[in-house]
Amino acid sequence: MNSFRPLSRSAPLRNAPLALRFSSHSQNASRFAALPAALQVHARFAASSVSGRPGSQTLDHAKLNVKEEVGNSLTDWARSIAGGVFTVDSVKPAKDSFVGITSAVATTVPTSYLVMGLAGGLPYIASSGTTIYLAHQAGMAAMGTATNIDPGVALTILDQALNFQVTYGAVLLSFLGALHWGMEFAGLGGHKGYSRLFLGVSPAVLAWSTITLQPTSALLCQWLGFTALWYADNMATSAGWTPKWYSQYRFYLSILVGTCIIGSLAGTSYWGPVAGHGLFTHDLNTIRAERKQSKLERAGVIGGDIEAVEGGEASDSYVMIRRKNNKNGGGPS
Repeated sequence: MNSFRPLSRSAPLRNAPLALRFSSHSQNASRFAALPAALQVHARFAASSVSGRPGSQTLDHAKLNVKEEVGNSLTDWARSIAGGVFTVDSVKPAKDSFVGITSAVATTVPTSYLVMGLAGGLPYIASSGTTIYLAHQAGMAAMGTATNIDPGVALTILDQALNFQVTYGAVLLSFLGALHWGMEFAGLGGHKGYSRLFLGVSPAVLAWSTITLQPTSALLCQWLGFTALWYADNMATSAGWTPKWYSQYRFYLSILVGTCIIGSLAGTSYWGPVAGHGLFTHDLNTIRAERKQSKLERAGVIGGDIEAVEGGEASDSYVMIRRKNNKNGGGPS
């Protein structure tokens, strides 16, 4: 019954006239106003009995609390990226922070693995940059701004660049999956059988099926594939199937590849003609006709009585300007 006493005491107050309730509230307010300023601040920003966290008594204190919360969130994020291997003594960070955990795991990656992993991403960076550049050129050609290249040729080159990026992405995705077969053959973390073999072959099935799609759709599917494979690698690292540094190693390489894919998709959508790289034949013919009207003729037949002919062996010049033959068959005058 003791737990219901506050409720029972408040019942008469609820049934009391409005003036009585207001006077009671006024008395509480006057009592609060009579408190010193420091106690009023403490009462407003008192610690919550639910969360158990101290309140922010000043603006500087609030900034400090926000900074600590952001730091704790980043630390938890670093733990998730590393797959929980920070608890292992060999990779235990000197400071429990995002930079501390990331640095501790990164120092355990063999240098040759790090160098070759970054080198493998260089062709992908180059293909993405080339795709963005060609998308810009194709868009200018389609609008008639760039007159030194035919829009059909520009679109063809852009399509080849996109196909190269899709094909190289399929190779990368297949290679990353095949690493799990190598770990299974080596017995790293124990032989897992079909589970790890299926994990290794799934990226290849997804990757090579994307080459049948339109290039921009294929890049989007491959981005999803790289993201899903990193999540699987993170789970595998947590389960002890991979080296301790593998999840974090794969995360930042996936960030590199994902940035290139997003850059290519954004470039072709923003600069490329028709929100991508495709134009119908009718559109190409229309663009060529408009460009022909605004472009000066460089070759052809011009009407008039004067003509330019090639000079013969006995001539002193390569080109001879002369009057045309008349219709009656007369020679040049």
